[in-house]
Amino acid sequence: MRLGVLLCDDVAAELQVAHGNYRDMFSALFQDYSKQISLDFYRVIDGEYPKHIDECDAYITSGSQFGANDGFVWIGHLMAFIERLYEEKKPFVGICFGHQLMAKALGGEVVTSGRGWGIGVNSHEVKEQPSWMAGAGPTVSLVVSHQDQISQLPPEARVLAGSDFCPFAMIQIKTYFLGIQGHPEFTKSYVKDLMTARQQLYGDDAYEKGINSLSQPVDDKQVVSWIVRFLEAALAEKGHEDTR
Repeated sequence: MRLGVLLCDDVAAELQVAHGNYRDMFSALFQDYSKQISLDFYRVIDGEYPKHIDECDAYITSGSQFGANDGFVWIGHLMAFIERLYEEKKPFVGICFGHQLMAKALGGEVVTSGRGWGIGVNSHEVKEQPSWMAGAGPTVSLVVSHQDQISQLPPEARVLAGSDFCPFAMIQIKTYFLGIQGHPEFTKSYVKDLMTARQQLYGDDAYEKGINSLSQPVDDKQVVSWIVRFLEAALAEKGHEDTR
């Protein structure tokens, strides 16, 4: 499987020495699947896209410091690309910013949450368990870094996981679109340094709570296995439809 990684931002320069950039993080995330998956990277933040939509079998986004409601031209172009992927039933996984942009592109709404920042480790109740979510327990935990949230789901969206703080933390639309608010590609050490660098943005109480939450376990390995199985199932379904 050729998986196109749509890069929507850069890690802050002062953090790249210790943690690398998003390209490095996604390479590490999928390293256990190197025999099944090859990664192609596109800096959509700079207007770089595949020459043809079928250049890759499926696509995934990075997160971003920008929001789905920001009026930048490149965000509008990415939203149009996501709409095209949906129309052509091309498997897609939206991570954080991409999760929100996917929902907005397909008719949902995204707002700056009155619940405040989600930082550190967040746990969400598993609401549904499709077959590709093998091994799911009652909750799923990931590191998060977001202030915006999906406030209204697009049509046909199913909520796979959520919490009181973030009701739509993982959603699926049809068989080929998946959105995840958390960051399976982020390490705890990166999130700790990111929170420290942005401490004034959160306030002391939220920062301390976020730092303390890093003692909790995360399910990044399980979530990446779900992503791989989701994409494989979506591609198998698409191949079946194409032969009808």
